[in-house]
Amino acid sequence: MYQPNFQITHNLLTYISSIEASKALIDTAPLIPSWEAKFRDDALTRSVHFGTKIEGNDLSEEQAKQVIQFKGDQTSKEISEKTGVVARERDIQEVINYRNVLMWIDQQKVLGRKPKFSLDTLHTLHSLTMKGLLDEEEIGSFRQKQVIVRGVDDGKVVFRPPVSVEVKFLVSELFEWLNDSDNHTHPIFKAAAVHYQLVYIHPYVEGNGRTARAFATLVLYLLGYDFKRFFSIEQYFDNDVQQYYQALLSVQKKSDSEMTFWMEYFCYGLAVEIDKVKFQVQKLSKDLKLKKELGSQVALSERQIILLELLQNQGKITSDDAQEVLPHISVDTILRDVRDLIKKGVVKKEGVTKGVSYSLV
Repeated sequence: MYQPNFQITHNLLTYISSIEASKALIDTAPLIPSWEAKFRDDALTRSVHFGTKIEGNDLSEEQAKQVIQFKGDQTSKEISEKTGVVARERDIQEVINYRNVLMWIDQQKVLGRKPKFSLDTLHTLHSLTMKGLLDEEEIGSFRQKQVIVRGVDDGKVVFRPPVSVEVKFLVSELFEWLNDSDNHTHPIFKAAAVHYQLVYIHPYVEGNGRTARAFATLVLYLLGYDFKRFFSIEQYFDNDVQQYYQALLSVQKKSDSEMTFWMEYFCYGLAVEIDKVKFQVQKLSKDLKLKKELGSQVALSERQIILLELLQNQGKITSDDAQEVLPHISVDTILRDVRDLIKKGVVKKEGVTKGVSYSLV
């Protein structure tokens, strides 16, 4: 059976501890508002944009966002015409595909799928990733020929994946390890190992990087580390693509395929990204004592979150202050939002008539 070879270093323990602490705060944040959808949409856009940009996609983040938000089953050419995004049809198709990949992964989490990983799962992810980009017989089917990986800068061969006849066996062996009930490897280490091993095996003619990253995300989600789907580790990979590839290739440079460096690289990136999520949640949530006082989590609208941010920054606000940060919202609507915050025990009213102000409880 496949068994990843790595050492549990001080760095790895530090990164995992940081991730677990952030996860606990994110999972128990006292204010779980309707703007969770905005967090998820932002993370989806970043994941799709940076996850395809790594592979050479030329769309900007704003262009990717426009394509991602377009609903309907239409061709990349039609989407280009309707969104006004001028780009290669392939670039648009790659963005559409990776959006569909991540939405499919979300669906598995929502449906409560048991964490059983199979060849069919892998083929499904590859099919979604490469729809319209490869010949039909090569989509969702293991390669039948030898492939090579060339360096980004000089085009020299940097890696020769296993021969095609070994692909099915190597993938099956990987999933046997992943599905083993006696395998108590931390879920984040599992995701990192799967990410590397699928890149190493290179099971398909094309689309291996995106499929490997998507499968690692699926592993995290189904094993309880979705972090409310607020994160995008793809952005970390894209920040220094050369370092990303070097971290992957570091395993090949060891005769025993020792992957400690890759594990540290992966876990550090996840720790950094989840720390950003934690900061967002902290910024938009009152401290944890609020949950104890109210006895439950409180749902807030996006407008109420803006008002809370202002209160946290100033300590006290007036209706004029509220109108200044919400210029296109009627006074009546703002007052309804404030009254609702008072009713929920988040905000208190001070003074009377024109001297009225509001502060946090």
